[in-house]
Amino acid sequence: MAEKKQWRDLTPGQKTAIVVIGAVELVATTVALVDLARRPRTGVRGPKVVWVAASFVQPFGPFAYLALGRRRT
Repeated sequence: MAEKKQWRDLTPGQKTAIVVIGAVELVATTVALVDLARRPRTGVRGPKVVWVAASFVQPFGPFAYLALGRRRT
């Protein structure tokens, strides 16, 4: 069985990619949750509580809400 890589074993490019992807996920989750909090129930497709829970399913949840969960008003 292969040993797990430690942070120090990663190349600078791999470290940069991990940090950038993590930042994008954090921003997308924050945007989705703020939008859910501000948007009226009638502006959301489906129950808001389901979309809140889905927002924590990374990396797809926040993007699914932003693409599919909002009704255009």
